[in-house]
Amino acid sequence: MKISLKKVSDIMIVPNDKDSADFIDKLKYNQVIVADFKKSRNYNFHKKYFALIKFAYEHWETDTFQNCTKFKGLKPEKNFETFRNDLTILAGHYESAFRIDGSVRVKAKSISFAKMNEESFAELYSATIDVILKKILVNYTEKELDDVVNEIMGYL
Repeated sequence: MKISLKKVSDIMIVPNDKDSADFIDKLKYNQVIVADFKKSRNYNFHKKYFALIKFAYEHWETDTFQNCTKFKGLKPEKNFETFRNDLTILAGHYESAFRIDGSVRVKAKSISFAKMNEESFAELYSATIDVILKKILVNYTEKELDDVVNEIMGYL
């Protein structure tokens, strides 16, 4: 069972929600329980990451690709999920594997809360900013980009 706890003083941790409180209420006095604790990732930082990449996506110019040849009769289209995965790969958060034909396939690693801790996510965020400034928003400084993202966060 998962329970959520929060620190309320230097020596006290209390339940963070009703289910956690119910679980603790059912414990007998002096009953010992064992648990593996981990800090949950900051949800607002996760939202900030998506605000960052959505802003970059909106400003990503695909005009240079408009004359690109069709692939099997289909014209390529701008796609947010592909963009997000490409940013993740360019930021260095990927895995690779051989394909049947011997080529290498590169795939973005998951950024889910279960698969990435806060420290790794902060590194990905920083690396993503570097990629965006180098490849998409070349006329922005890191501070200008951070100011825009913080402003967007104020509206969410």
